[in-house]
Amino acid sequence: MSSVKRALYIMPRALKRLFPSVSGNTVNGLGEQRRRRPSPIFWHLNLDMPFAKLQKALFDRMDSEPGIRAALRGGDRGPTKPEPIAPVVVENSAETWSAEVKEFARTHEADLVGTVRLDPLWVFEGYEALEPWLIVLGVAMEYDRLSTAPAITAGVEVMEAYNRGTRAARKLANWIHRQGYRAEAHGGPLAGPVNLIPAALAAGFGELGKHGSIINRKLGSSFRLAAVRTDLPLVTDPPDVFGADDFCASCHLCSNACPPRAIFNQKQTVRGDEKWYVDFDKCIGYFHETYGCAICIAVCPWSRPGVAENLAAKMTRRASRRV
Repeated sequence: MSSVKRALYIMPRALKRLFPSVSGNTVNGLGEQRRRRPSPIFWHLNLDMPFAKLQKALFDRMDSEPGIRAALRGGDRGPTKPEPIAPVVVENSAETWSAEVKEFARTHEADLVGTVRLDPLWVFEGYEALEPWLIVLGVAMEYDRLSTAPAITAGVEVMEAYNRGTRAARKLANWIHRQGYRAEAHGGPLAGPVNLIPAALAAGFGELGKHGSIINRKLGSSFRLAAVRTDLPLVTDPPDVFGADDFCASCHLCSNACPPRAIFNQKQTVRGDEKWYVDFDKCIGYFHETYGCAICIAVCPWSRPGVAENLAAKMTRRASRRV
C-alpha cells in the first residue's frame, strides 16, 4: 500500500535555534539495548528537560491561537477538586470491581476502558507512581474534524478530546474515592507520571502503529488517552493482537504523508524493545508549526469510520490461515 508523498517540510532556522545540543532520539533511548524507564522529553512541566525551551515556545504559540487557547484554557475538564476518600472501605472481589469500573467509565464519557497492573518501567524518570493498578481510558475523536489535519480544526479536536478524557478520569477517580480507595486521575495534553501508550497496549487497547500511536480494533487511531491510578483491587485485561502490526509493515500511507519524513518504515530498538518509532527531532518541528499536526493518525486507514472492525476481522482471518 502506498500513497503520494507530501512536499518535504524544511524547518525554519529560528525554530532550529530552540533545539538543545542533545538529540531527542537520544533522550528517548533510540538504539539502546537495555530496558529502562522513559525520560521526560516533552509535555512535562520540568524546566530541566532538554526541550523545555522549545516546549515553552509551543505553549506560547498555542496560546496565541484562539481556537486552541479556548480548548486549553476554557475547556471543561471535569471536577476541579477530588472528593475526599470515604472512611469506610467497600469490599468486593477484584473481578467485580473491574466490571463496575468499566460500567461506570463507559457511562461517563469513556469509549475504551482497560485495567492493568502498573509496571514500574512505564513510570517516567523523576516521578513516583505508588498505586499498584492503572485504569486506562480512551475517548474517541470526531473523524470529520481530525481529517482536516494539519488545520487548526484538527488541533482543537485533539485538545477537546483530552478535555473529555480528563473529565472521564476525574469522575471515575471520585467514584473510586466514594468506595474508600485511593485514586489519582490524569488526562492530557500534559504527561503525567506514567507513559500511557505501553500501559494501554498492555490493557488491551490494540497494537502500536507505524505512526507511533495505538491502533484499536474499533476506533483505529482516532482516540486520545487518560488514566486513573488506584489501589482498588482489579484484574489485568489481556493485550489485543489482531494483525495491525502486520498491516503496518506493508502500508506506507502515514510515512508518505508525513511532511518532515519522521516515520520509519522499519522498526527500531528503543530502550531494549524493538518497535515502531517516530523520529522526534524531525517530527517536533512540524508539530510546532502546525499546533499539533495529527496528519499521520488522520490518514491512517484504520481511523476512518467503519473501517477498523472490518480490517481487524480480515487480518485475523489472514493470520489464522497461516497457522
